[in-house]
Amino acid sequence: MTIVKGICIILGFLALGEAASLLINHLIPGSVLGMILLFLALVGKIINPESIRTVANFLTKNMAIFFLPAFMGIMDQWGLISLNLGGWLIVMFASTIAVFFTSGWVAKTIIRFNERREKK
Repeated sequence: MTIVKGICIILGFLALGEAASLLINHLIPGSVLGMILLFLALVGKIINPESIRTVANFLTKNMAIFFLPAFMGIMDQWGLISLNLGGWLIVMFASTIAVFFTSGWVAKTIIRFNERREKK
């Protein structure tokens, strides 16, 4: 029963996010708004984290499922992509490097912040 409850909670927040996105003319994707609303409900202790832990762990461990639609879209447009494959590869490489360095910088900044806070 806990799994069903967790699925209902997560899907409910997804639906709330989609409704909110519709109200703001899809300025922010509904899935993102739903995640923000779920986060706020967890932080505000409106929802017990234990009620969604099992489902959240399953979804986190099986993230590859969420990449299937994007992969299928790429395969569907392969004819168009293959016309400028070199450009696509350069963009993918550059964006991967940018994410790599940005993640490292953010992690380093957080570590320094925590070290300074612990010294005080």
